[in-house]
Amino acid sequence: MAEEKAKEEKTGGKKSSILKLIIIGVAVLVLVGAGFVGWKLLTTAPDQSTEEATASADQNAETEDALSKNYALDTFVVNLNDPGGKRYLKTNIELEYLPEAVGTELAHRLPQIRDLILLLLSSKSLEDIQTVDGKIALRRELIQRINQVLTSGKIRNLYFTQFVIQ
Repeated sequence: MAEEKAKEEKTGGKKSSILKLIIIGVAVLVLVGAGFVGWKLLTTAPDQSTEEATASADQNAETEDALSKNYALDTFVVNLNDPGGKRYLKTNIELEYLPEAVGTELAHRLPQIRDLILLLLSSKSLEDIQTVDGKIALRRELIQRINQVLTSGKIRNLYFTQFVIQ
């Protein structure tokens, strides 16, 4: 009889340890599930009005870019203002404008615009335009002078599509 009691205590001990493991496993699953649900609730989608504002701003930027146009000017070749006159600049320029009327005015005022660009480019020395900062300053100066000539609008930007100094 004593032997039977000992066997029951051993099997009962095994049953209780298995039961403890099952309870712990269920508790872990419940905690993981609750954590997942809490995480999902806390990381909801952004406010609808914020999404609409972002979409509206993106659409306006795309519309503005879609409306802008470029006007390509012929190649400019000028002697630079250097001693000896042995250096020259060859460049292609495109003008970006927004209202349609500016494109028409650019075509009508092309001789004036080419003249002011040629005069400005030929007044520059190699040291003036050799660096990136010099090219940026030249771009700003050209935009300013071209916009002084235009009456129906302004150019938005100026692009050097070719810039060769020799």
